[in-house]
Amino acid sequence: MVSKKQKSKIKIDLTEMSDSEKIKVILDLRQSLRQKIAEEKLWQCLLNMENVVINGETIQWKDVELKGLTIDKL
Repeated sequence: MVSKKQKSKIKIDLTEMSDSEKIKVILDLRQSLRQKIAEEKLWQCLLNMENVVINGETIQWKDVELKGLTIDKL
């Protein structure tokens, strides 16, 4: 697992890139940030719910923590 300090060491110098490379990097970063925000909102929503039910199966009820979740092929 990569720590936060190691992640922040990645530096991109936009001044040395062509315009098309800059646009691609910026769009990739924007998409990544949007995905992280959406995931964070989903987790926050799930944490605030009393009962979490997926396909009719209760996976979390009040203060009982989720122990595990398996997904079978349909």
